[in-house]
Amino acid sequence: MIEKLNYDKTFNKQVFSQLQLSGVEFDNCYFTDCDFSGCNLSDIDFIDCRFVNCNFMMVKTANTGLKNVQFKGCKLIGTDFSICNNFLFEAGFDSCQLDYAFFTKKNLKKTCFVNCSIKEADFSGANLSEAIFKNTNLSGSYFEHCNLEKTDFRTAINFSIDPDKNKMKKAKFSVENLPGLLSKYNLDIS
Repeated sequence: MIEKLNYDKTFNKQVFSQLQLSGVEFDNCYFTDCDFSGCNLSDIDFIDCRFVNCNFMMVKTANTGLKNVQFKGCKLIGTDFSICNNFLFEAGFDSCQLDYAFFTKKNLKKTCFVNCSIKEADFSGANLSEAIFKNTNLSGSYFEHCNLEKTDFRTAINFSIDPDKNKMKKAKFSVENLPGLLSKYNLDIS
């Protein structure tokens, strides 16, 4: 049984999928090798929490609060962050699998994605200003009507972004990833 208020707790190899978590709050908690797969995380708040090597496959995230939350080595495939609570939303991702995730219209200003796989994700309408995509695979991810001002794509790979459909003032790119900006023109760049 999980208490309604959890402060300064460490959870190791805990399986949450069978637990009733509605209305629970986790503040300054550390989760390692935990399994949240199939869990209903709706209306739960995670504040100043860290997740390491956790599984979030097929979770429900309606109104989930992620406030200064860090994910490292986690599986978040298909997670819908767009329906998470917007109030104080702040998350960082290191070495995570975020394929097929939804970030639609999410405020992700200054969010760091480091060594992540973010294939076929939807960022449409998101504010990614000053975000960092360091060594991140963005194959098939969708960027349209996004704020990409000052966003760092210098070491990102496999992206395709239409500069005419996004705000991109002072966005950072390397010479090697320019084809990702020009793909709509069907040019042969060598």
